[in-house]
Amino acid sequence: MISRTFVSSLLTVLALIFLANSASAQAAPQTLKHPQGDFVVANGARLWYESEGQGEPVLLIAGGPGYAHSYFHPFFSVLADTYRLIYFDAFGRGKSDRAKSTKEYSFDRDVEDIEALREALKLERLVVLGHSYGGLVAQAYAVRYPAAVKKLILSDSPYNAEVWQIGNDLINHEVQNQFPEIWEKVQQLRGQGLHSSAKEHQDSYWQFPLSLIFYYHPSSLGKQVFEFSPDVYYQIAGDDADFLIGGDIVKLDFRTELKRLPMPILVLTGRFDRTLPPRLMSEYKRFTPGAEFVMFEQSGHDPFVEESAKYFEVVRRFLGR
Repeated sequence: MISRTFVSSLLTVLALIFLANSASAQAAPQTLKHPQGDFVVANGARLWYESEGQGEPVLLIAGGPGYAHSYFHPFFSVLADTYRLIYFDAFGRGKSDRAKSTKEYSFDRDVEDIEALREALKLERLVVLGHSYGGLVAQAYAVRYPAAVKKLILSDSPYNAEVWQIGNDLINHEVQNQFPEIWEKVQQLRGQGLHSSAKEHQDSYWQFPLSLIFYYHPSSLGKQVFEFSPDVYYQIAGDDADFLIGGDIVKLDFRTELKRLPMPILVLTGRFDRTLPPRLMSEYKRFTPGAEFVMFEQSGHDPFVEESAKYFEVVRRFLGR
């Protein structure tokens, strides 16, 4: 017969193992390794950048607006054997300088900071990869500075404000139907006149798992490290951006400009990206008739996480042409 002492000891050991595993799981993102980095001055502000590998430069532009570059690690490191990967934190994000007033944050500044960064690093031409909102910045940069862009990669990126708004509506449809208790609370706050940018609104709204909208595999949740600056997001995308897109985004539309871009273009998207559904992303085939378009069948918004091997095989093949 098993003694109570033995059972108690066993339960204690199992509990310790559980706690240790939980601590390791939570601590893992905090141990993320970054390549060597430094600050450069761009348009009067210090921007943090990191460089990994040698070869043709590939600049990665993060999404949001408001995300630091950290969620690209460690996935893109597989390209460092052939290319020089340049990660950076845009103004107001990550390690880069903050503005004295949120009015200093703008889409236009995000675009011009890319050119300032290129000049500061003394680079002639870049491969530019923009993810999500970063793809809008990449499109604008390619339109303004086509001679500086050797190739353009748009990863799960909208091409205008209408697409972004439809994505908002789809997300909120999911929240309303899957998490009615969250939806009810948020509607009460909105009834009081609060918009997305209000802290109480943010705290109530962002309670659903991100796997609901960003990932195909729920197990992908937790594989990325996100550093987010809400003040940047709500300044550039509007004070009610989670429901009604506004700010600088509302005036963006690159459909006509895309056809005139001279560089090779690769468009990547996930079949289960609920923020940018395939019906809309497929329109890139019309707007960029010469571009390569690839759908990742088991991915959400971040196929470089969920189908890494295929994603980087496609990117490497495109870059090697």
